[in-house]
Amino acid sequence: MTPTILVAGTWDTKDAELGYMRDVILAQGGRVLTMDVSVLGDPSHPADISKHQVAEAAGSSIAAAIAAEDENTAMQIMATGSARLAAQLHAEGRIQGVIVLGGTMGTDLALDLCAALPLGVPKYVVSTVSFSPMLPPERIPADIQMILWAGGLYGLNSICKASLSQAAGAVLGAARAVEPPRRDRPLIGMTSFGKTVLRYMVSLKPALEARGFEVAVFHATGMGGRAFESLAAEGAFAAVLDFAPQEVGNHLFGSAISAGPDRMTAAGARGIPQIVSIGCYDLVDLVGWHPLPAHLQGLPSHAHNRLLSSVVLDAAARRKVARAIMDKLAAAKGETIFLLPTQGGNEWDRDGGPLHDAEGLAAFVDEIRNACPPNVRLIELDAHINDPAFSEMALNIIDNWMETGILRRS
Repeated sequence: MTPTILVAGTWDTKDAELGYMRDVILAQGGRVLTMDVSVLGDPSHPADISKHQVAEAAGSSIAAAIAAEDENTAMQIMATGSARLAAQLHAEGRIQGVIVLGGTMGTDLALDLCAALPLGVPKYVVSTVSFSPMLPPERIPADIQMILWAGGLYGLNSICKASLSQAAGAVLGAARAVEPPRRDRPLIGMTSFGKTVLRYMVSLKPALEARGFEVAVFHATGMGGRAFESLAAEGAFAAVLDFAPQEVGNHLFGSAISAGPDRMTAAGARGIPQIVSIGCYDLVDLVGWHPLPAHLQGLPSHAHNRLLSSVVLDAAARRKVARAIMDKLAAAKGETIFLLPTQGGNEWDRDGGPLHDAEGLAAFVDEIRNACPPNVRLIELDAHINDPAFSEMALNIIDNWMETGILRRS
């Protein structure tokens, strides 16, 4: 099948640039569907999807967007409409990828449009603010690709053509090559960090696969948590093993390494059975090249690399993390188990380890017990999270769920 790429942007002001990308895709043998998200002006040639259709998809109109006399309000109307139309076009099989071009306004819209498409659909954004800290992690779709629109704020030139042509070729190539996620086996989502600090996935993944499941392990460093939550919100998981909740603490204490305020909520909202645990609950990860926030100064810290540093939380902060986790789980609609290994939550905090803090661990365990809501079943385990007993207990729970029909393999 020849892929069709949705080319979206403000065709009234970016006609030449969008048209150039359209022509590159066509020259490479692809097909194009154009979408105009402008408000005030009109393109030199009609787009396949007009700005009026976009505004109507948002339950509004171009007249209403203009009457608002506020560019932010107007663009949010167009963002809502473009996102709804893109999702509809993909569901109907009419597009296999999308590319959006813009400055700050167009990028704001592009994030909504791309977020409306499922993981596995190629999503490219050509932006003057690509990779900027203006882009909040919670708004960045899991598999979005971005390229800086260098030297292209106004008009075509050889500098910006290098970016535009790369992006046009990339989205078409991705649409041709992508292997979308299969749905032939029920999927279990798991959160973790690398094997040096958390090891349960080494034994759990093959054991779960032997039971007929596919297992996806997400690196809980902000964007990994966003992907995990996005798939949970789609209902992609048969069950989740959310064993690395550190992103909850990151967000609570203001780290930029955040999966956003909705971390640890999507599975519960969908009624997906979940087992939650404490992997690296005692650490807050920070951007390594940012200065240490004042409220975290004085705590032990460790530079993991030039990108990431970790701060070890004290007992009071760990109690806050425990309450935040339980507050989120209190809203869960499905079977929810909190598996609490009382000997620690990462390889470094073992008795005798470099980050061992018996008082801090005891405070966290105590707060988990106190804050556990009625809808959450608390299972305590006299073991460390990296001990075989932890993985064995998790498998026992999965087996019980399969026997009782809570979790199905088809």
